[in-house]
Amino acid sequence: MVETVNLNGKKYRMEKDSIGTKDVPENVYYGVHSLRAAENFHITGLYMHPEIINSLASIKKASAITNCEAGILDKKIAEAITKACDEILEGKFHEDFIVDPIQGGAGTSLNMNANEVIANRAIELLGGKKGDYSIVHPNDHVNCGQSTNDVIPTAGKMTSLKLLENLKKELNRLHKALRDKAEEFDHVIKMGRTQMQDAVPIRLGQEFQAYSDAIGRDIHRMDKAMDEMRTLNMGGTAIGTGLNADTVYLKRIVPNLSEITGMEFVQAFDLIDATQNLDAFVAVSGAIKACAVTLSKIANDLRLMSSGPRAGFGEINLPARQNGSSIMPGKINPVIPEVVNQVAFNIIGNDVTITMAAEAGQLELNAFEPIVFYCMFQSIDTLAYAVSTFVDNCITGITANETRCRYLVENSVGVITAICPYVGYQKAAEIAKKALQTGDSVRKLILEDGLLTEAELDDIMDPITMTEPGIPSHKH
Repeated sequence: MVETVNLNGKKYRMEKDSIGTKDVPENVYYGVHSLRAAENFHITGLYMHPEIINSLASIKKASAITNCEAGILDKKIAEAITKACDEILEGKFHEDFIVDPIQGGAGTSLNMNANEVIANRAIELLGGKKGDYSIVHPNDHVNCGQSTNDVIPTAGKMTSLKLLENLKKELNRLHKALRDKAEEFDHVIKMGRTQMQDAVPIRLGQEFQAYSDAIGRDIHRMDKAMDEMRTLNMGGTAIGTGLNADTVYLKRIVPNLSEITGMEFVQAFDLIDATQNLDAFVAVSGAIKACAVTLSKIANDLRLMSSGPRAGFGEINLPARQNGSSIMPGKINPVIPEVVNQVAFNIIGNDVTITMAAEAGQLELNAFEPIVFYCMFQSIDTLAYAVSTFVDNCITGITANETRCRYLVENSVGVITAICPYVGYQKAAEIAKKALQTGDSVRKLILEDGLLTEAELDDIMDPITMTEPGIPSHKH
């Protein structure tokens, strides 16, 4: 029997836990554990990521099915739990997940929030009233054979996998967009630079091909990172020893979870190790950080090459997306690369947090999984969003200023490096120095000194010749 009370014109049901009794709004699906946690942890002001809610529903569904197979959970209760989980997977009751993403207790609050919502919905499906846990109990039935300590890391891995799939999709789009630009700009000769100083010529297409290849490596790292998330400690319960988990459940829970989710999972060989250590999340965060660093470097390059447009490099044009100033008319800023940079800065900070949280675990459990997941999900999501806008609002619309690029090459002393094999390093250095002092072009000075002919210079300074290995055969 559920006790109800009226307070200030609202109905509440009375629930109790080991702390005492508490009035819970009558119509909500969460219970006393969730409500205490919501009151204790006003940290971010945010709600749980919808994907971790779905992951928890999948875990609870697989557990109910497995416990029923093992003969330790009544079939009607198992079916009601399964139905409640399916409804959550359809997007229902997410508003009843009220605990803050950052919470004490190693995720116990989140696990109990899921247990209570599922139990109360299952109770309704069986014809009872919310809060009547004699019908379906959050701990005895929904959490049967489980512990927060295997449920929460499993939910974190499942969620990370889902989010990484979306990130990989966006990275594949970026990889293709950069490759397409590499082909489009393959004929555009420009000045290469090292340490912000003129170096030797390069084709704009070669630069974009290098960007594409770097993203390709990040995609490969992402594949490896996703594999890190497939090993689960489900069945280990509290510390990996499997206490209170039926032997049939222990063998069947991970295969059943794989089957109902369509995702590939394996059970950890050593469940104690898998419960103690969060190094897999550190590895994944590292891959995400590496990708963010790559993207930020590309964004830096695009901002430099598009700078000006008249008093800077002005080699490329980024798509104009919005006014750049409230005071300077006509100013357009590289806002898309700028937001990519900022996302990267945040991801690098998140990686430090994840690293420190993983290191801070003690003995049989790491209590800091909530902050790991909060930072991990934010990093993956924001990186995916950043890549998406980078592709759609920047990369695909980039154009080249071919005349400007060639002008900078022809008036740079950097081309002198291509002359070295023909006149020697010392003579080339003298010509470079004179060019800088007088403002004359390298070509003009070489012709004046009679070091090479017009035809020879044309061959040597051909865009392809200067941007690929080899020396023209008519070398002196």
